[in-house]
Formats: sequence, C-alpha cells, structure tokens
Amino acid sequence: MKFEVYCDEANPDVLTSNKPHAQHLMIGSLWLPDKFREEIKSRITALRRQHEAWGEIKWSKVSPNRKDFYVGLIDLFISYGDNLRFRCIAVDHTQLNVALHDNDGELGFYKFYYQLLHHWILDFNNYRIFCDVKSNRDLQRLPVLARCLSRTNLTSCISSIQSLPSNEVVLIQLCDLLLGAASSRINSKLREGSAKAAVVQRLELALGTKLAPTHKAEEKFNIFKIRLHGGW
Repeated sequence: MKFEVYCDEANPDVLTSNKPHAQHLMIGSLWLPDKFREEIKSRITALRRQHEAWGEIKWSKVSPNRKDFYVGLIDLFISYGDNLRFRCIAVDHTQLNVALHDNDGELGFYKFYYQLLHHWILDFNNYRIFCDVKSNRDLQRLPVLARCLSRTNLTSCISSIQSLPSNEVVLIQLCDLLLGAASSRINSKLREGSAKAAVVQRLELALGTKLAPTHKAEEKFNIFKIRLHGGW
C-alpha cells in the first residue's frame, strides 16, 4: 500500500540554545494512504471557502475570528478515522546531551526525526515523506535519513524524502496545526479561554482524552515523549 507522510517541527531552538523558548522540541507527522490526498485537500478547500480563510494554515494563526475554521479542520482530521493519523515526538531540553550527537544539534534533530518515523513504517508498504523546508548546514541530512530508514525497514520502500515549503503544501500546514495543539499541552503553553484552547478542547473531546504522552500502540493521535535518561 502507498502512504504519504507530511512533517513539521516546533521549538527547534531546544537543540541549539541554552535558554530555549519551550522545554520540548516537537517534530510531528501526518500519515495517510495516498489515495485520500486529493479528497482531503478538496475538503480543506471547501472549509476555506465556507469560512473565507485563504491564508496559510498555522497554529500561530489560530485566533477568535478564525476559531470556527480551525475547529472545522480538527473535525475533518477526526472524520477520517484511522485513514488520517498523527504522530509526534517530544524531546525534553532538560534531558538532552548534545555531546552524544557529536555536539551537533542538527545531527541530533535528524536522529529524533528517525525515531519519529521508523516506528510507524510497516512491512510491505511504500512511503513518500514530505518535510517542511529547513536550512541545514549539511545538505545530506535528508538523503542520509532516507538511507537509514531504508536500511532498517528492508521489506518496505522509502521511495522519497523531500523538503517542500509549507506555504505551498496544505497537508504540512495541517500537520503544523495538530503539532501546535500537542505542543501547547506538552509545553504547558495553552491559555485557557483562548481560541487555541477551544481548538485543543475540540480535539480532546473527539479523542476522549487530554493531550498527553500516549502508549506506543496509540494509532490516531500518538505523542511519543522520548526518555533520554532510560528507565522503565
């Protein structure tokens, strides 16, 4: 079966700053069978038309006058059941030792990207992965990530990993929205009573649980809070 994965990130300064803006780096991924791509995009366009919301979809743009539009996007995500899934990884700044990544935050970032993707790649499937554009010092980061994923998933095909500008890819934008919702809870940044809180509450109501680290088997909305210090 052919799948597509759309990825985005939040709080990358966790890997490069001694005083990051948030405690956790977040990398998110939206997974779907490729046959649903055009249908989902068409439904998002219909929502845009309904709410006259034609700008880029971003968590940072959730506001009172756009609340209904963003709630509608949450409902769309939920409506596809297991055919539209989200997974993110949360990396705690206080547990991070960049020395383990050759004192290279960029290298560490792509190691965490690997951990995000690898565990949801299943046997006998074909995957195309799309990442938001990121300025890398080492231009081989994505090819190396693709090679590592291919070598550890020999019965699957990683047909491509490519970076695309998020303002041109609506499914990366949808990933940004879901990642922002998860990050707001994991990083304790949500202001109750705000438009963003209404969006998160709609998602939590549909999922039947507060957004928090999940069991590894959770398939619809998976939050992987990696334990860098080991333990149970």
